[in-house]
Amino acid sequence: MLPLLPIVAFSQEKYAITGEVRLGDSGETADQIIITLWPDQKILKPNKEGHFRFSELYEGSYRLRVEYVGYVSQELDVMVEGDNVNLDILLEMESYGIAEVAVQGKQMAVDNLVKAENAAMPVTVITRREIELMGSRRLDEIMKEQTGVAVVNDIASGSRAIGVQVQGFSSSYVMVLIDGQPMLGRNNGNFDLSRISVTNVERIEVIKGASSCLYGSDALGGAINIITRHGAITPQAHGSLLYGSLNTVDATVEAETPFANQRGSVVISGNYYKTDGFNTDSKYMIGGTTIPPYSNYSFQGRARYRLSRDGTLGVTARYTEGNSEMINMWSDEWINEDRQTDRDLNLSASYDHNFANGVRSMSRYYFTRYENEMQANWINQNALIGAEMFGQQVHRLEQQFAYAPIRSIQLTGGIGGSLELMDNKDLGQERNLNTAFAYLQTEWQPLAKLRTTTGLRYDHTNVYRGRLSPSLGLQYSLSEEWLMKAGIGAGFKAPDYKMRYQVFYNPSANYMVVGTDQVREVMEALDRNGELSFQNSYMLNLTAGNLKAENSLSSNFGFIWNPSTRLRAEASVFYHRIANQINAVAVGNGTTVGQIFTYRNLPRAANKGFELSVGYRPLESLNLSIGYQYLVAKDLSVLDSIRAGNYPYNQMINNPITGESRPVTTGDYWGIEDRSRHMINLKATYEYQPWNMTLNLRANIRGRYPFQEINGNQFIDEYDAFVPDHTLLNLTLEKKLWRNKLTLRLIADNLLGFTHRYMPGQPGRVILGGLSYRWFKE
Repeated sequence: MLPLLPIVAFSQEKYAITGEVRLGDSGETADQIIITLWPDQKILKPNKEGHFRFSELYEGSYRLRVEYVGYVSQELDVMVEGDNVNLDILLEMESYGIAEVAVQGKQMAVDNLVKAENAAMPVTVITRREIELMGSRRLDEIMKEQTGVAVVNDIASGSRAIGVQVQGFSSSYVMVLIDGQPMLGRNNGNFDLSRISVTNVERIEVIKGASSCLYGSDALGGAINIITRHGAITPQAHGSLLYGSLNTVDATVEAETPFANQRGSVVISGNYYKTDGFNTDSKYMIGGTTIPPYSNYSFQGRARYRLSRDGTLGVTARYTEGNSEMINMWSDEWINEDRQTDRDLNLSASYDHNFANGVRSMSRYYFTRYENEMQANWINQNALIGAEMFGQQVHRLEQQFAYAPIRSIQLTGGIGGSLELMDNKDLGQERNLNTAFAYLQTEWQPLAKLRTTTGLRYDHTNVYRGRLSPSLGLQYSLSEEWLMKAGIGAGFKAPDYKMRYQVFYNPSANYMVVGTDQVREVMEALDRNGELSFQNSYMLNLTAGNLKAENSLSSNFGFIWNPSTRLRAEASVFYHRIANQINAVAVGNGTTVGQIFTYRNLPRAANKGFELSVGYRPLESLNLSIGYQYLVAKDLSVLDSIRAGNYPYNQMINNPITGESRPVTTGDYWGIEDRSRHMINLKATYEYQPWNMTLNLRANIRGRYPFQEINGNQFIDEYDAFVPDHTLLNLTLEKKLWRNKLTLRLIADNLLGFTHRYMPGQPGRVILGGLSYRWFKE
């Protein structure tokens, strides 16, 4: 929403906005409340009694934003006309853990005018306080506790690749962004969330469903946008240290300060993370680890400066590097070691300008470079298994505009382009991907109770030509307590170069992934050398050189019931129809290499289900919530083939326990790998004010899900390999001292100690303890 420019009176007389801010029903005040006045961009904190004052103001329209960690932010439109204005503001406590959050007011855009909360698809907002209460260290730990989201290890992407799954869409369909800019570095399409520290994160926005109308390709199934902290009102610094199981160390240093009389601000942070590896497959691997010892350090900084009353310049820089070394002992003779290094550099600049005619402009430039180096060796034989170097970089330029021609219509549009270069020598040559795009988002409120959001984006590349992605969202207030929401949107995704050309061997798990344009040649070479023990000719002919672009149509419909500040419930139904969905599939086995995978298109697939979430605060100090998702994800062409009796789906199905055989029916088909039918999240947060302590207990319950097809009938049935039902129980205990400057934390993850060989990224019980200290200038 555009800031409103104040209308300067002819008299040039000046006035003031004063007031008092209180917290909850208790009427208490807090000296860490932040109040921002727009468009002047003045920032201050109230005194200990909660009083504040903005002076030297001309007549006109202003907007006031009031924020305090753990409470719902408020935005107020204030008209100054011929007299001072006095305000009485009450902040209500947040209800943690509600899956779909109704954003209170509009988030003031810092370096991106496209607002995720206006998307046609459902949006979840994870606040900074929720992240603190989880005691989370990496992004994957946060995402696994959200309703409708699962964290899995994609078998085709290696044990290091801890990816996210949103409403049945795998990681390769979910775009990960930091401050609105897409991240690079996917391992066969899977983005490893454990690479990202949550240091300096203000909030995380999760869009469920097709988001190509906002972000283009790779957002076919959704988007995760990480918003980092920005702005500073007083010099302050923060340090934290955690240590515990698996020799895990997580150390963070942050600092921020305003300068030039608050015309500018700087926020910087650094994080070091280290943990030992662990083995979830000790029955088959006599030594080594399924997840390697891992270390990571990252630095990021953000600065903003008001060049003039109407123009602000912002710059951001981020660098992270991770190193891991894995040793696997399959026998006394066969021991392999592989080392891997990831480097990630992100630089961006933006210029935000408000014109006198009400148009807001934002110019953005973004550069990112991702590098990955890997080397694997057989230790006893002193032989090199393989080495790979992969580099990818993007230059991106974008011009955005926002304008409200009338009060009921808000327009946001933009044009831009990107140049992407991939320099992996294994792909044969350096390969470019050039993209141009344009988009328009319109928010229209024709009636007091009805709000519509339409989006239209066009992307054109030198690989998959032009794609149009529309979306439509509706919100209708049935009453003060009931809100109806509906949305529909289109998404698309083209196969990346790795899926088509890469030949990748994972020595730690002993399997190979081959791009579809190379798979026939590789299989023939293995066969000639006597290194092929089994070949699935049917699947090889189906996949070789035949990978197509994907597209989807996502729809959702739901209600929100909010009868009071203590209770909020939401129910929604979703249906995602995907054409040519890309999925990893086994095409053979080697004599020394284990399974060999490539990629195939599922001609027609569908993810459908529903989500329920309830948040309840029976006491001021107690928050309870529950979230549930039911999901069915199936390849519709398999169902068609079973009905028609087509090979290979007309084979008999065998019960390995009883030895009985019977004809296949559609009811035998479970669905696509890694998808659970049932997922439940339970959360309870209790704050005991006399001791200034907070207890946060979370249970993540996941129904069984298929890992891999093993009985040769080419589809998942109940006799294939499954991960069983399981519960991950997590606890965080927090104690604040010395006027909340010192915080002690005890974190216990996976208290029940669940592990499974098909979940290589899930460690057993992990206990961490630590402290943090925040200093700020009084």
